[in-house]
Amino acid sequence: GYLYPDTYKFSKDLDEEKIIKTLVDTFRDRVYKPDLIEQAKEVNLTFHQAITLASLIEKETGLGRERKLISSVFHNRLKQKMRLQTDPTVIYAISDFDGNIRKKDLSIDSPYNTYKYYGLPPGPIASPGLDSIMAALRPEKSKYLYFVSRKDGSHQFSTNYKDHTRAVEKYQLNRRIRG
Repeated sequence: GYLYPDTYKFSKDLDEEKIIKTLVDTFRDRVYKPDLIEQAKEVNLTFHQAITLASLIEKETGLGRERKLISSVFHNRLKQKMRLQTDPTVIYAISDFDGNIRKKDLSIDSPYNTYKYYGLPPGPIASPGLDSIMAALRPEKSKYLYFVSRKDGSHQFSTNYKDHTRAVEKYQLNRRIRG
């Protein structure tokens, strides 16, 4: 979560500790700033929670235009005390993930499993880029509570469970979760 994703040039003989220090220092220089810490407070998050949320956004979509909408879903669910139910947290919790999420995986006992536990996981599941961090701090205003991945990598957003169920049937049924 705190290793800033960027392109770096290192000499072959540089040790791992110095590489990690460079990535953490870059994160601190580019992200850990008073205005971003304040923006996190404005959306009722600590800075750590904002980075954790940004990591979920980072893993949910590669489409820049969707980041703020994905963020709005998570913010709306947190406000309504709903579980986040985001697959990347389950994948993170599975030690031997083989590329398929199974129904049994959704009940794995891990604090990172947002299908089982309410709120954000205890820490980031990835190193988010600045776009995902900004999306976590400045979500789109929406009433969306659900989203499902379409086959083209974009997402279908829904405001209610009935519409979400229809979208799951249309885009995901028998594709993502196997018994």
